[in-house]
Amino acid sequence: MDWLRQYADLVLHLDKHLVWIFQNYGIWTYGFLFLIIFCETGLVIMPFLPGDSLLFAIGAFAATGSLSLKTLIILLSVAAILGDSVNYWTGHHLGKRAWRVKWLNKEYLKQTEDFYERHGGKTIILARFLPIIRTFAPFVAGVGQMSYPRFLLYNVVGGIAWISIFLIAGYFFGNIPFVKDNFSLVILVIIVLSLIPAILEFFRQRKGFKKRTSR
Repeated sequence: MDWLRQYADLVLHLDKHLVWIFQNYGIWTYGFLFLIIFCETGLVIMPFLPGDSLLFAIGAFAATGSLSLKTLIILLSVAAILGDSVNYWTGHHLGKRAWRVKWLNKEYLKQTEDFYERHGGKTIILARFLPIIRTFAPFVAGVGQMSYPRFLLYNVVGGIAWISIFLIAGYFFGNIPFVKDNFSLVILVIIVLSLIPAILEFFRQRKGFKKRTSR
């Protein structure tokens, strides 16, 4: 379980890790952050990367003057849009064969498909703010053969909104003394809040399943 402790330490102490990365890699930090956002949104096998909390921490770090907020918003928005596009075309290529791919989590795939059926195309925007579903939504859109121009519109709007909101929130609130002194706690709260919609949806589906089986 060492990997789990290391992952928890990485997520809860993102501010310290960002300082270390910048001190050691300087301008290449932009490329490193681009890669993380691209992988979380573009690789359907990597839904566990710390998207929301990472963006908040990056915004707070940018407020120190080490990184440019404007550059980050542009660069990471591009990463998020490109990532979703790659994910879409992966799903589009696989089509219904995606259900037979062994390395895909079928439960996550089903949850995202159900979410997609209820919310339609705007799922691509809403999913940006929901961990796990964020990674699977573009993939499911591709599997469902959603037209790419329509998908791209939602993709661009959702990607820019997600990146901008969390970066700007971190930029303006991340270095408030209370937040700075309790950064790990704030990151944990962000993670919990971002998971609440998925948890509520899980219990809603479970309740609906019990009702159907009790008839």
